[in-house]
Amino acid sequence: MANAKIRIGIIGTGIIGKAHLDQYAEIEGAEVVALCDINEQEARRVADKYGVAHVYTDYKELLAREDIDAVDVCLHNNFHAPLTIAALQAGKHVYCEKPIAGSYYDGKAMVDAAKEYGKKLHIQLSTLYKKETKAAKALIDGGQLGKLFHARSNGFRRRGRPFVDGFGTAYFTKKASAGGGALLDMGVYHIAQMLYLLGETEVERVTGKLIQEMEMDEGRRDQSGFDVEELALGFVTLRNGITLDIFEAWAVNLGGVEGSSIIGSKGGIRLPSYHSGEMTSDISFHTTVADIDLDSKIDLNRMDVRFHRMRDNEDAYDSSQKHWIAALQGRVELLPTADIALATMLISEGLYLSDSLGRETTAAEIIAASRSLSIPM
Repeated sequence: MANAKIRIGIIGTGIIGKAHLDQYAEIEGAEVVALCDINEQEARRVADKYGVAHVYTDYKELLAREDIDAVDVCLHNNFHAPLTIAALQAGKHVYCEKPIAGSYYDGKAMVDAAKEYGKKLHIQLSTLYKKETKAAKALIDGGQLGKLFHARSNGFRRRGRPFVDGFGTAYFTKKASAGGGALLDMGVYHIAQMLYLLGETEVERVTGKLIQEMEMDEGRRDQSGFDVEELALGFVTLRNGITLDIFEAWAVNLGGVEGSSIIGSKGGIRLPSYHSGEMTSDISFHTTVADIDLDSKIDLNRMDVRFHRMRDNEDAYDSSQKHWIAALQGRVELLPTADIALATMLISEGLYLSDSLGRETTAAEIIAASRSLSIPM
């Protein structure tokens, strides 16, 4: 099955759906055979552009096709759970955009359904496939950091709030449609990256503070109904006392922040910093050798070339979708992205709950407070 053709149906032909189509077009073995969107005119235009033969406005008709192996859900957060569960029930594997869902409750239902129906569930977490993540993972797996005990999840934009700062739609700026702001838009990537490197998804306690204090254009504020955070701050205790602190900014009066980091008893790694998606510093590794403190740079491009030369199926880790197709072909085992994404949602909801209560919360409290936000289809 290593070279098997994987036939895919995509639900949602908006910005994300089109991006996924572009990515599938570059993957040998992936074939998109059907699209579904309630906007039939746009769905047919997209189908014509990408050479997709079948178009539906009712997702149930797409799911009824016996020749589809996997479904790619490219809809807004609160549609993820109902569509994913329906696809799993129909015997399809599912690839879903981040975050896993609009709430922990709904994400847990998705994970449980995948187990019940014996199908793969993969969540789009692009940071897991970055070169710096691979380098950090190699150093950690090689024992170079020793016992891991703390990580820092950082994300930064100077003034990069959707719509109110001149790009994107107002969908991102309202709790009713997005669930949250910077934390659910950007933070999911950085928190998931840290959980993956720590190798830990068991959350014990969460403290959080959500802030919206920066000035914005009043006309756009009124149009957008902006009621989400532009800055999320948090502190998380994981199993075995491992800790994680969080700084995620859509807008903040700073020239930049350092990259995320992870530290252990023998060494530490600082990942590259980014400003609105642009890398502003390199990855570095810090340790002590012969009683000398060393701060080392890593040549990610040379590392990447060597890994592809020396490791079997290294191409399966070049992107989330390449990994998905390779896993469905049986070439590699699927990374636990659903579990990581679910833990990330638990942490995110924990920050919101902690902020509302004004105190630290436990995982049990967060789970008990979580409610379904699914929008019936």
